[in-house]
Amino acid sequence: MNEPSDVKCTKTNFSLIIWRACNVCMSLFFALASYVQINDPDAVLWVVAYAIPANLCLLIAIKPHVTERITNIFQQEEGREFSGLILILVWLLLCQHSGSSIGALRLFVAVAITIFPFVAWLYYYINKELRTSWPPHCKTAL
Repeated sequence: MNEPSDVKCTKTNFSLIIWRACNVCMSLFFALASYVQINDPDAVLWVVAYAIPANLCLLIAIKPHVTERITNIFQQEEGREFSGLILILVWLLLCQHSGSSIGALRLFVAVAITIFPFVAWLYYYINKELRTSWPPHCKTAL
């Protein structure tokens, strides 16, 4: 049996309210987590790492449809640059304890992170269709 349209609309509105509330709560959590990192020895790294999702969650809470226009993050220069920053961040976190023993999980993550950028770069370089939207300065590099 089909539900009346007003019941569906009420459920949808309620779901959206819950979704926004969850994003507000997560934004507050990430903002608090960012704040308490101030006295950490590597504070800048952690403040930024928590501030990014705090702001994104707040933005989604204010305007939930903001992420729907993101179709392919690697087609935007900012997306490629941000991905590079995330790669740097994760690699530096892995290198933070280079002197200690290397566990299986850490080794697996290191190998995956090492392989990923080369495979992604090769894929985008070979795929001419993906390169058509690149800005001119990206087309002249390699």
